[in-house]
Order: sequence, then structure tokens, then C-alpha cells
Amino acid sequence: MTLNATDLDEGTNAQLLYSYTLYTSEKTQELFSLDPNSGEIKVKGVIDFEESQNFEMHIQAQDRGATQLSGQCKVMVSITDLNDNYPELTIKSLKSAVTENAAVGTLIAVVSVQDRDSGRNGQVELTLSQQEILPFTLNQSSEGYFELLISKPLDREIQSKYEITLRVSDKGSPPLTESETFTLEIHDINDNAPTFPQSFYTIHVMENNLPGALLTSLSAFDPDLNENQYLVYFIMEKEIVNTSVSMLFSINPENGDLYALKTFDYEREREYLFHIEARDSGVPPLSSNVTVHIIILDQNDNTPVIVSPWRAQGSVVEEVIPRSTDKGHLVAKVIAIDADSEQNARVTYQLLQITDTSLFSLDQYNGEIRTTRMFSYRDPRQQRLVIVAKDNGDPALSATVTIKISTVENAMAFSETTELPLEYDVFTDLNLYLVIGLGAVSFLLLITILVIIVLKCQKPKPKAIKIPPVNRNSVISRNSVISQRSSTIADSTLISSDAYWYSLFLAETRKGKVVVRQPIIPKGAGYFVSSIPRSIGPSETTESRASTLEQATRRKLP
Repeated sequence: MTLNATDLDEGTNAQLLYSYTLYTSEKTQELFSLDPNSGEIKVKGVIDFEESQNFEMHIQAQDRGATQLSGQCKVMVSITDLNDNYPELTIKSLKSAVTENAAVGTLIAVVSVQDRDSGRNGQVELTLSQQEILPFTLNQSSEGYFELLISKPLDREIQSKYEITLRVSDKGSPPLTESETFTLEIHDINDNAPTFPQSFYTIHVMENNLPGALLTSLSAFDPDLNENQYLVYFIMEKEIVNTSVSMLFSINPENGDLYALKTFDYEREREYLFHIEARDSGVPPLSSNVTVHIIILDQNDNTPVIVSPWRAQGSVVEEVIPRSTDKGHLVAKVIAIDADSEQNARVTYQLLQITDTSLFSLDQYNGEIRTTRMFSYRDPRQQRLVIVAKDNGDPALSATVTIKISTVENAMAFSETTELPLEYDVFTDLNLYLVIGLGAVSFLLLITILVIIVLKCQKPKPKAIKIPPVNRNSVISRNSVISQRSSTIADSTLISSDAYWYSLFLAETRKGKVVVRQPIIPKGAGYFVSSIPRSIGPSETTESRASTLEQATRRKLP
């Protein structure tokens, strides 16, 4: 403002000077300047409403006469508040870390806020930062403080720490804002059990594996920290085929690597099922388990075994057929078995060597050897065939059998039966039923004989068995002999098919021996297997069998 004082005198008596009187405070004189000639009052310092809201200035106007005269006035200055102060935020107490199982309502911080301005400029509001979802809330206490509390359960595995920002703003125009940021660490507890990526593992292992080979790695995951995260793996003990699983497999307790301790054999055991557990090192420890299914894959490690026609190791199978045999006649049937599975066990048959390719054919799938034409007078009397039985493995394995085929002029010749002692366990599962059956039949036969003896005081002499001379035209043909392939029990003699004899031959023996009587007749006629000496009076059910056995008996009796 500009002061305007008047003096009615003239000249120097009317010239005025303006000045503060002693009643004006020094602070006021420091903040405001007064021009002594013009009377202008100006602000020369910083005016702060928060320090002083009113000022009083006592001013006098004095003339320059010989006798100075003066007049006085008082100037009142009122200060209007401006929003020139930022709100103040003060953290009274603070927790820098809490455990993840801290209860809802746990106190994290106590905060006070203020603003030196007045009116709306001094009204403040405290909020949490909206940059992230905070499981916290602010409550104002009765003392005017703000409390930061946990409002939701914490989970360190979801978020391990929080950057909490408190923001305070006044209601001035424009509003002024102040903020404070601090970090809250969430400490881990052992609240998570280990987990496997899968609940069931299927592992394929090729048989004949090397002991100690790595099968797979079973790694579990634990989201906890430190010792709560350190896992130990072990196999849950059980017995598999009377063997402890720890004797078959082992696992690295630190990383879950699973190893095989033995060489597996598909033909003995094809699968294993057990459980593996992962346990953390927390207090108390938490654990989980997973099921492991080991499937053994077949390898072509078994050579086909020819079971029909059977022959001793390294020997040649001999077959006799009449030269009058028709085209398509079944000469022999090669049967091979393979202990492998699927493709590795699929056997096919091939002719490796043959004397005359125009005489015989071999079915590659069923192993049947048949004549492709009738014999002529120019064909040799003996034919030699080498048949190979090959599986479908990779690489393929095979076995061979040599068959010597002899032709006769409408006659069936029997050679002396050869006896080959074989050790055979009569109490194996296969023959136990046969022994019981034979024993029952023998017992019934004995009872019948005793009854006949009682009824007849004297038994009539048996008539001599007349053996008619051999007539080349009336000799039993091979076809009639081959028809006797079915098993027959006669005079303690068992005539069996090749497959049945082979099952007997494969049996291990511990308590007895059996004798194989092998006539040199077409292989399909079967073998004579006897466990007691043959009697001289065989009984047959058909005339053709009696004739055949008679000839064998007559050759044996001398």
C-alpha cells in the first residue's frame, strides 16, 4: 500500500518523512519495507502464514519544519494461507519381516500424518499404493494414528516380499502429496509337501541290461526354502517275487536317479511295480510318493528250439515212406518254439539244403513237409533235407534240423529199437498226474485179474500167436501207421506225440530214469517210451496195431 499524509503548511514545513515508530516489531520491519518519501509499503521478506497470520505496523509522518510536527497511523496486515506445505508422514513403528503363517490382523506399522497448512489445505488423507494388490489394510486409531494390518493370509510361495507404499495427500488446490515406501519380507515355513510332475511313471527297460544302468531320474519339487526344500529320495520297501525291491533297484537319495541293480530277463519277469518317496528336511518333515512301473522289453536272446521231429543232439532224423506215396503226402512236420515274445517269437521255416527240389515242399509258416510229385524209378532212395527255423528278431536267430528220408517198396521196415537212458524226474508236475492215472488203471486191472482168477480155477493155455508171412502187397501202408499218432497205453508202453515226448524230455530228473525206444519209422508214428521192460504179449485194440507191435516184438524176442 502507499501512505498519503497531508500538511497544510508550505515549503519545507509541508515536506513529510514516513518512518516506523517504536511500537512496530523488528520482525515486521524485516518483512516489510517503508519508503520514507513516498510512503510505499512493500514486502521484502518471506511471508509464512504458518508462522504469523497478522502484522501491525505503527507509522508516523513528520514534517521538516524548525519545530517538527508529526502524525501517526496503524496499518494491520492479515496473511491469507496458501497450500505451500506438503503433508508430513511419520512411521512410528515398523516390522520389516513376518512369517507366512502370520495371523490376519497382525500389526505391521504405526503411522502419523500432518500438514502445517490450515483449512482444506491442512486436511490430509493416507492411502496404500495401488501398484500391487496388497493383503493389508489401514485403520485409524482413537489417538489419530494410522495402523497397517494384515488383512489376508500370506503365502511366501506366491510372493516372498512386499514393497509397501503409503501415500498422504492434502485437500488443497492443487493438492500436495507425500509418500513413504518400505519392504516387508515374508519368511518361509514348511507348509508345502514335495510334489512329482507325474503321479505314475512307466519306464521301459530292455532285458539283458547292464547292472547299475541309469533307468530314469525322478525329481520332485518343493517350493519351500532352505532345509524345508532339501529333499531325500528312497524306495519304499516291499517284496517282489520273494526278493526285496532294494535288491533290484536303487535310487540316489540326493537327486532321484533310479538305477537297476541286476540284469533283467523278460522270460522270467516282465514287470515290476513299487513306490518311491520324496521327503523334505523341514520340522516336521513333509513327504509324497509316486508309483513306478518298470516294464521289461523283450530282446531276441532265445534261439528257436525244434521240438518236432525230435532228435538227439547232432543226430539226423530218419523218416521212411513208401515209393508209392501220392503227391501232397505229409512226410513230416517241423515244429519249433521260441521263448521270446511277439515278433521275436514268430518262427518261419525254410529249406536250407535239399537233394531234389522237385520232390518236396515246405510250408514256411506251419513247417509241413509234403511231396510235390510221385517218386519215379530214377529218384534216389534216400533224400536229405536241412530245414532252418528262423525267428523274426533283429538280428534273427535260427536252428536247423536234418531229415533223412528213405523210400521203400511198399514195405515198412523196423530197425532194432535203440535205448537211450534219460534222466527224468517222475515227480514233476507234468508226470505226477500221469503216474496217478496209470496207478489207478493198474489197480483196477489188478482187481479184475484177481476176480477172474477166483472165478476160474485153471487158466487155459494161451494160443501161440501166429505171424503171417510178410507179403509185400499186403504190408501195412505208411498211412495206416501214421494214423496211430494218438497216444495209446499198451503193455506199460506209452506211444506219444512228438510234442508230448519233448515235454517229457525237457523235464529235469532227480529220482529216476526212463528209456526211449525210437523205431526208425515215419516221425509222425510217435515214440515208444517205457519205464519197465516190455512184455512179450502186447494187447492192442485194433488189428493193425497188433500186427505192427507183433513185428516189433518178434524182432526183439530173439
